[in-house]
Amino acid sequence: MKVNLHAVNFNVDKKLVDFVQEKVDKLEKYYDKIVSSDVFLKVENTSDKENKIVEIKINVPGDDFVVKKITKSFEEGIDLAVDSLERILVKRKEKLRTI
Repeated sequence: MKVNLHAVNFNVDKKLVDFVQEKVDKLEKYYDKIVSSDVFLKVENTSDKENKIVEIKINVPGDDFVVKKITKSFEEGIDLAVDSLERILVKRKEKLRTI
């Protein structure tokens, strides 16, 4: 699956890119018709500790799923977003199976 990574307001390192790729690739286990995914990593310039925004958009035939998480670290945000997408994709697959 094609994963497009967009880093806003900072430069992303290789380790984080690999982490994102590995996590998003695991979503194909739950739903094999994923066309592509866009991952947006943003840093808000605020005094809050939770200033990292992770937004993942998954394209599947006939639909797009978007999950947005605001956390202290990108790794934590990616984990939470992928967990949410996992539940969404499993629901989608169940729904299609009943039709």
